[in-house]
Amino acid sequence: MTQTASRTDTQQHLRGGGQNGDGKITVADGVVQKIAGMAAREVSGVYAMGTGTARTMGAVKEALPGTTSSPAQGVGVEVGENEAAVDLDIVVDYGVSASEIGRGIQRNVKSSIEKMTGLDVVEVNVNINDVHLPDDSEGLTSGSGSGSGSFSTNANSSGGQTRVS
Repeated sequence: MTQTASRTDTQQHLRGGGQNGDGKITVADGVVQKIAGMAAREVSGVYAMGTGTARTMGAVKEALPGTTSSPAQGVGVEVGENEAAVDLDIVVDYGVSASEIGRGIQRNVKSSIEKMTGLDVVEVNVNINDVHLPDDSEGLTSGSGSGSGSFSTNANSSGGQTRVS
């Protein structure tokens, strides 16, 4: 009983959780990260997740026998008592609409987290850090040159913001 109460730094209460006749319900931040990562990857046009360094480390890790990349790669979360905010770093396939894929990711991540955890998702920030080119032999651009760019979109109760650079 006291173990659950003492782990509130890494775990947060679910909406409607708290103390009731049955006890307390908590969800770890890592669970929200994994849900967000899986939901983002479900959207067509997402090639990879993470910044250049994270993708490189993930590729090295994946090359080792018996290991796989983490579903939380490229995902940052802030989880409060009843709310969550999500930051995603992604690479998109060449030819997809950045604004459409950004909004699709926001909708899918928000609905998945809310459905599975009961937390209110107040924002989903999507940072498109790179584009996968069809003739790219390594599968990813290096993060510089014509294949690099940043697109950020934010879903919240005020309708969201979009930033492209």
